[in-house]
Amino acid sequence: MDKYEFFSNSPAATLALGKKIGKHLPSGSIMALTGELGCGKTLLTRGICAGLDVPLRQVNSPTFVLVNEYRGRLPVFHMDLYRLGGINDGFELGITDYFSRGAKGLIIIEWAEKMASLLPPDVLRVEFDIIAEKKRRIVFSTNSKKFSELFKELNKK
Repeated sequence: MDKYEFFSNSPAATLALGKKIGKHLPSGSIMALTGELGCGKTLLTRGICAGLDVPLRQVNSPTFVLVNEYRGRLPVFHMDLYRLGGINDGFELGITDYFSRGAKGLIIIEWAEKMASLLPPDVLRVEFDIIAEKKRRIVFSTNSKKFSELFKELNKK
């Protein structure tokens, strides 16, 4: 399993990390973001989208609409499952249909733990932990070789 751990000391550092990730993500990537409310999931997503040439002003949390679609260097499908009760809600709303639509782009799923059993095996998991008011521990992990180049870039100083 590939793993990368990042400690962010500010929202600006989280945003910068996201930009770096967005520049190196392969097409067809699915990212599963988990962590408590206010930990930085949407902020990282904004950075990733910026790295894909999506204007920052377009990227907002889709909590009330479930999915936002953005056009950049790759299409981005940004999901927020916070309001879903569970897997059945996801099926009813057609969330898994996005897995095939995102094949030429990127899918970012906030609150992915609500549909963990539906995620494909080659997902990039991103776990957030709040350490202090502005400090976060962000752990990236995957079993997929698809993200090998991304992990090499993340490990460069």
